[in-house]
Amino acid sequence: MSDVDFYAARMERAVLAATEAGLAGLIISPGPDLGWLCGYRVPAVTERLTALLLLPGRKPLLVVPRLEQPDAQHSPGAGALTITGWADGEDPYATLAGHLDPSGRYGVSDATWALHLLAFQRTAPGAGFGALTEVLPMLRAVKDAHEVELLAAAGAAADATYETVVDLRFAGRRESEVAADLARLLREHGHSQVDFTIVGSGPNGANPHHEAGDRVIEDGDMVVLDFGGLKDGYGSDTTRTVHVGEPTAEERKVHDLVREAQQAAFEAVRPGVACQDVDRVARQVIRRAGYGEYFIHRTGHGIGVTTHEPPYMVEGEHLPLVPGMCFSIEPGIYLPGRFGVRIEDIVVCTETAARRLNNTARELRVVS
Repeated sequence: MSDVDFYAARMERAVLAATEAGLAGLIISPGPDLGWLCGYRVPAVTERLTALLLLPGRKPLLVVPRLEQPDAQHSPGAGALTITGWADGEDPYATLAGHLDPSGRYGVSDATWALHLLAFQRTAPGAGFGALTEVLPMLRAVKDAHEVELLAAAGAAADATYETVVDLRFAGRRESEVAADLARLLREHGHSQVDFTIVGSGPNGANPHHEAGDRVIEDGDMVVLDFGGLKDGYGSDTTRTVHVGEPTAEERKVHDLVREAQQAAFEAVRPGVACQDVDRVARQVIRRAGYGEYFIHRTGHGIGVTTHEPPYMVEGEHLPLVPGMCFSIEPGIYLPGRFGVRIEDIVVCTETAARRLNNTARELRVVS
């Protein structure tokens, strides 16, 4: 299949999903949705409007600033698009509004600037607009076989990064130095973009999104390592918790408990199970052991062309799992002022169960 046919089919599928959701169409601004749908990745996001309009029975329309029109015309899916350029001084919102049903409801990509959404509302005051995450949460949630293998390759690269970093010295080095090692290794293993390198040592590990800083890692520290980014356009995200020197009995107990919760949630994955039930299974293990108040975030999030996207494994999310959904399972326990533990794998829902895309050992690793 050619690039043009590939992106045409993807946009057609998006229009069908929008129609089934009762939407009049989709308006897609620069960001992950635009690249995923039509292959056009904006050179630099600015205040000038770029928007893809997807309507039933109409060829997709891409409105771009005229000075960027040559880039759009050379994008992989350009042959499936009508590309219209607008010049400074012209009103691109009026052009777009001329194609809208004045009373229709449209899905708008989450990354759309408020500047643009307010202009859509001004030029089409009778139309309604809703964020894609709310009106079409499944748009990118179910991956095809090729996407799954790209995610698997990204996961394998993150695994190789972990296996290398644990052989380096931790004690006596700053968190920021270990974080730099993680970023370097991700790139060495093929990542084009590093999104985060969390290194939370000792009490800093009790902050799930701690930003690696100048704290010197000490013997006796538990260290949370959470890192990922994009490889060949698809995300990686994995967490392992290591210990510098021999851990205490309590540290081992907490780590084993998180590992048990993570395994239980993994075993709960199968088609038809509600996303919230994956969260409930992990949370129940931790709650029964008396640590429920210290598990302070959702159990997981989707992953694809971004490292965080629907579906979310969280209470209140009733969407059923279907084959091709890829998401994290990452329970944790965080003891304020002391230490934290998190274990995270990316998994894919198969026809019958789950497949892990991260395969490093989940047992507590002792480092030097």
